[in-house]
Amino acid sequence: MPVRRPFKAEDLYALQFVEDPHISPDGKQIAFVKLSLDKLGNKYVRHIWLATLDGAKARTRQFTFGAKSATTPRWRPDGKALAFVAARDSQPQIYLISLEGGEARPLTSMPNGATNPVWSPDGRKIAFLSPVNAEERRREDTGKADPSPASALEARHRDEMKEDKEKQKADPRVITRLPYRTGTEYMGDRFSHIYVTEVGASDEAEPGKPYRLTEGEMNFNEIAWSKDGAVIISAQSRTPEDFPWEHESLVRLPAAGKRRPFRYITAPGYEYFAPQVSPDGKWIAALRVLDSGSFGHRLDLAVMPAGGGEARALTADLDRSVEAFHWSADSRALYFQAEDHGDVGVYRVSVRGGAVEKVVGGRRTVLGFSVDRAGHIAFAACTPERPVDLYIAKADGQSEKRLTAFNDQLLAEREVARTEAMHYTAADGCEIQGWMVKPIGFRKRKKYPLAVNMHGGPHVMWGPGHPSMWLEWQLHAARGYVVFYCNPRGSEGYGEAHTTAIQNNWGEVAMQDVLAGVDKVVSLGFVDPKRLALTGGSYAGYLTAWIVGHDQRFACAWAQRGLYNLMSWYGATDVPWLIEREFEIYPFDDYQKAWQHSPLAYVRDIHTPLAIEHQDQDWRCPPADAEQLFTALKRLKRTVVFYRYPREGHEMSRSGEPQHRVDRLNRMVAWFDRYCMKRR
Repeated sequence: MPVRRPFKAEDLYALQFVEDPHISPDGKQIAFVKLSLDKLGNKYVRHIWLATLDGAKARTRQFTFGAKSATTPRWRPDGKALAFVAARDSQPQIYLISLEGGEARPLTSMPNGATNPVWSPDGRKIAFLSPVNAEERRREDTGKADPSPASALEARHRDEMKEDKEKQKADPRVITRLPYRTGTEYMGDRFSHIYVTEVGASDEAEPGKPYRLTEGEMNFNEIAWSKDGAVIISAQSRTPEDFPWEHESLVRLPAAGKRRPFRYITAPGYEYFAPQVSPDGKWIAALRVLDSGSFGHRLDLAVMPAGGGEARALTADLDRSVEAFHWSADSRALYFQAEDHGDVGVYRVSVRGGAVEKVVGGRRTVLGFSVDRAGHIAFAACTPERPVDLYIAKADGQSEKRLTAFNDQLLAEREVARTEAMHYTAADGCEIQGWMVKPIGFRKRKKYPLAVNMHGGPHVMWGPGHPSMWLEWQLHAARGYVVFYCNPRGSEGYGEAHTTAIQNNWGEVAMQDVLAGVDKVVSLGFVDPKRLALTGGSYAGYLTAWIVGHDQRFACAWAQRGLYNLMSWYGATDVPWLIEREFEIYPFDDYQKAWQHSPLAYVRDIHTPLAIEHQDQDWRCPPADAEQLFTALKRLKRTVVFYRYPREGHEMSRSGEPQHRVDRLNRMVAWFDRYCMKRR
């Protein structure tokens, strides 16, 4: 048996992941996306794969190839072809490929790209989304713009875009909306609108010219066809002048012919997302949450008659948020993902309501699933023992099988540290769930350093199979650290009261929950209390700075992409409404409260050596907050270092440039080692 070695940061390049599984209409194949990393190209590569189900056996094969990624596989209703999205030129477009193979052919050539393809029930049309502004819509309507799939148009558009970029290098941005930037980009004046294109009855038929169904300065998000293909249901959002956040409502609009005004089908009081029409055409299901002006977080699964009528919540008694859902083939039930005590499973509920049944459980995180007519569930999931794989099970969760083995070779050569669950009591008696990952070769009589990891959100839930942290925790354990993390109050997965407990108090409540967990781990006797490291990102970057400004037990800390001054953060972030909802203030009206709850207010009490990590194009938590914290600590002559990553946004640790992700992991453990590892 080969000797297994511990994980290193560079193992990120070898990990492979499964995304977006979809079972074919006949239940015999699963289309999914395989994600891998290109080390030399410093990029991600996604391609569509097929898992063929043949009795007790399953075979997987790559279905799309090339240097450019392919995503979003969607089966044509007859199961003989797939639509997918690929950016083979500068913009993502929709392509069609036969299951018999051959070259994929483009179905769209939209100037600003096309995404989210959804087949009509008869397989002759595809609805999709494309961003356009008022002038581009006007040109379409007057015939001066041609959103056709002609390759000549693509070439002309690329030339025009290049010319426009050269002209606009010195132009000012005219900003009239809020938020006006997100991710790593400015949002501009384009909104997402619904288009439909004729695909034709055969694989050889030429696609028609796409036509737009929607109008206005608003976004149309998800798309669902009625059973007869005459109507499209969508979630529509816009940003009213008197609110700094978007409201989402369900709308109904004709799917063919002349563009007509849409009709709202949901009443005020809730926001609705992700509509799906039942296979029998009688119901519309959607996720809903209390209107954004209210302090509520739970997403419920609701149904309403397709012909109109009041919506009913099916999961109101569950007290958990629903993440994604699918109809059963007979329209009698819905399957959905939900978080619960650190795990994400698949559940089932009758369309009539009643008891919720767990179908796919276990100690893992389900990341996406699909159901078929034959009574199967395909799902992607991550466990503490292995990264994301593809699984298949019967509709009741029985006869589960793992279908992919992309990481088997890597896991055969690496030592995977074990994850152990723990429960403990906070100072006020609240029970908190946490986990430990013990170092490779753990011996109870030895004293180890402790790496405390905290999640952001602030209302995220972590668990032992959390995919974005899997390698990071394994790396910390491989370097000789006991790893501790928990779901303090504020986390999802434990009920609304647990989630909302930090309203008006982001720092103190969660800090006490985390520190009670640290005390519990130290009391077990194998952690050296003088060698404790602390880290967290986003809200947990805030919490890192808050804790070291109120508690001196940590030997060092690493604050990632955090917010440290609620006054300045409110005016610069792309989610200013978060402060309004969480603290019930406009910071400019109550600057004392905003400052009282800002970690920067306690900077004179920060003596812990602190590394501040931030990204230059992070518009969720803009770099100015990190700059303020760094400047204050330098002027106070404290031990501090500031790492800034170019070209990166808020998601760098999860989806940034691979080289940056590896560099970050190595620098973090080196910082921990400097203060937490004994000198030899």
